[in-house]
Amino acid sequence: MSLTAFAINFFVALFALIDPVGNVPLFAAATEGATAAGRRLTAAYMALFAFVFLATFYLTGLSILEFFGISMSAFRIAGGILLLLLGLDMARGDVTGTIADAGDNGVPLSTRDYARSRFEALIVPFGIPLLVGPGAIGSAVIYADQARALGAAGVAEGLGVIFVACATIVATFWFSDLISRVLGKIGMVIVVRVLGLILCAMAIQFMLTGLASSTINLVRRDTAAPYQHPHKGTPAAGPASPRPVAR
Repeated sequence: MSLTAFAINFFVALFALIDPVGNVPLFAAATEGATAAGRRLTAAYMALFAFVFLATFYLTGLSILEFFGISMSAFRIAGGILLLLLGLDMARGDVTGTIADAGDNGVPLSTRDYARSRFEALIVPFGIPLLVGPGAIGSAVIYADQARALGAAGVAEGLGVIFVACATIVATFWFSDLISRVLGKIGMVIVVRVLGLILCAMAIQFMLTGLASSTINLVRRDTAAPYQHPHKGTPAAGPASPRPVAR
């Protein structure tokens, strides 16, 4: 694989897994009422965190999880539980009590203080595992192996790809101010409730995938990995139907 092909494949995979565009409405809800400067600086903090986190796994592999004896399946399940708690709060309209009002004690904050307090509130579960989840971590580890085969230039280019992918977080989150103005207060409430339901479903999917990869036949394959149509001539995954007994 050439350096160009490696960079393109790695970027497409990371961008799809981080999904900054899909997370813009959630970021807009989490920073509702903030100044444009506060949103921009918060987005920069989130992007910097994502870069450091992904670059660490890119350079060290799964050594961190191995050090603590944590499997990727356990990481998925734990991340699913955190997402479920956030999704429930959003669906019930309690998000303002969890992330939207974090750090607001009635005292006006400077742009930097606001961004720091909001970043601390959003780092879990918004930063992890919503932006940087098991899929993004696994992708960084897999492409790190390919980068080493390309030498030092491949490793350096991989870090550059991670930087560019995380920079898209800043670029897309800066549009959250526009989204807030277009939707208005009622529109944001509707979006937050719907996103809460979607997050709950995503959380359950995280846990199902973790259970499927750590157990034997506890979860159907087509449930853990939905919408992956089997090839023609290949039976769909799942428990086989019992054959009729000849009489």
